[in-house]
Amino acid sequence: MPDDAESGAHDVRYQPDESPPPALSAALGLQLVLLGAAGIVLMPAIVVRASGWDESYAPWAVFAVLAVCGATTMLQAVRLGRAGAGYVLLMGTSSVFVAVSITALAEGGPALLAALVVASSLVQFALASRLALLRRVVTPTVAGTVVMLISVAVMPVAWDLLTRVPEDAPAAAAPVSAALTLAVLAAVTLRGGGVWRLWAPVLGVAAGCAAAAAFGIYDADRIAAAPWAGLPDFRWPGLDLDFGPAFWALLPAFLFATAVSAVETVGDGVAIQGAAWRKPRAVDFRAVQGAVTADGVGNLLSGLAGTVPNTTYSSSVAVAEITRVAARSVGVWAGAWLLALALAPKAIAVVLAIPGPVAGAYLMTLMAVLFMVGARLVVENGAGPREMLIAGVSFWIGVGFQNGDVFADRLGAWWGALLGNGMAAGGLAAILMTLFVAAAGPRRRLEAPLEAASLPRVLAFLHGFAGAAGWGGGMADRLRAVGEETLYALADRAAPARRILLIARRDGGAAELEFVAAAGGGNIEDRIAMLDRGAADAHPLDGDLSLRLLRHYAASVRHRQYHDTDIVTVRVHPPGEATPG
Repeated sequence: MPDDAESGAHDVRYQPDESPPPALSAALGLQLVLLGAAGIVLMPAIVVRASGWDESYAPWAVFAVLAVCGATTMLQAVRLGRAGAGYVLLMGTSSVFVAVSITALAEGGPALLAALVVASSLVQFALASRLALLRRVVTPTVAGTVVMLISVAVMPVAWDLLTRVPEDAPAAAAPVSAALTLAVLAAVTLRGGGVWRLWAPVLGVAAGCAAAAAFGIYDADRIAAAPWAGLPDFRWPGLDLDFGPAFWALLPAFLFATAVSAVETVGDGVAIQGAAWRKPRAVDFRAVQGAVTADGVGNLLSGLAGTVPNTTYSSSVAVAEITRVAARSVGVWAGAWLLALALAPKAIAVVLAIPGPVAGAYLMTLMAVLFMVGARLVVENGAGPREMLIAGVSFWIGVGFQNGDVFADRLGAWWGALLGNGMAAGGLAAILMTLFVAAAGPRRRLEAPLEAASLPRVLAFLHGFAGAAGWGGGMADRLRAVGEETLYALADRAAPARRILLIARRDGGAAELEFVAAAGGGNIEDRIAMLDRGAADAHPLDGDLSLRLLRHYAASVRHRQYHDTDIVTVRVHPPGEATPG
């Protein structure tokens, strides 16, 4: 048996299903909250301030955000039914929604914002239930392009905040406060390591606030007037159900933001699984679906409460990696701390008193990082010439429409309002081009019952696919072998009377076979990994022979399990090219 290092085991102190001492869970939950608290509280405050809406609404918006994030952080950890990942995922306000939330608040106030957030949350539930379909529409190229366009829309807001100081403030107050915020944040991020890098935003904002206080532009009176504990004034806005032009003009942008937020949650849901277990295992996409569903619950509650949407925070993964503690109790404690913070008006006032230049510098840094995250999504996910063209053209279409430089006077009121948002214009262009590429690409499809009796049809289908692709007998034999072993492996794990969809594509000199079937039992990818580690030799299971043959013939096997669907993607190289095994 290989040792832990050879098998890729992780040095995890507490897995999700284990119970660390309560004091440790409470301390780590508090650490997680402290790392995310600045962003959670600052985001709704920035939205209210940048929209020009009455700032007396900010305490309610922040209270509602903290309460919703606390409840949904607990939901992510404990997992109720299909809602929640079952992992430690801190929920916080989403930067993806900053631009559209500011516009909604400026156009129609909190009631319009609430209606749009509720409507988009309903779509998120649909995305969670059909997450397998999302991979074809919101690809990394589409998501990355929209993320880059978010920063284009928000940066003018950050620049405006940089100059928002009282009229009698010293001339150096704004530039010095903003510059110190940026300098400390950048220095800690660039030169710090481990835990220090996680604290960079908090340290940068603290340094900026210290400079602002020296210039007399930090609102200390607001902090002094706030009580230590209690509830803010009840400011529930209701829902704007008139569904006027502003609602329909902004809805597409909210839907794009929701889709991108779902992609971010998918990434966090995948990443936390890699950090949570001692022995590597295939990603359980049912847990990822639960994370997206809990995200939708949070957005629904945020809309009903009249505040900005939320999403999972990637800092959860970093903290789990550093502390090596992934126990669910940490997530429960983190949620409890957020709920406690919601009932501490003085702590909230400390953040609401942050002056515009400091908030603007923080937001500018956040958007700069977000832009690079979007670019990395495009580049690091196998972007070829087609994907680069889609991203480039869609991005500049979005920039053009966002700035009113493209047909602004010829679109009419409705289309002008719809496409005047760069996220909507660029995202729509990226999706349309992606769908065109997918529809135009050569592929073959076969649908059949998921049972061994379907084998002759599968073999004939793969033989015809190999012939149409111009491959010889050796590749045809390899494709048939892969098809046979994958069908047997899935049929052993599926309920009766289910069907399988087989999609075959040529990708360069290789073939990609995608088997879409009813959800089954164990994960094929995990079983193959066990074969590689020799575990199956000690405990042989039915079907191991099929898995050994599949591992031999396939260059790669990826098994994604959803609540209602299994998707097995197998890449096959022609004979003579290197394959594992």
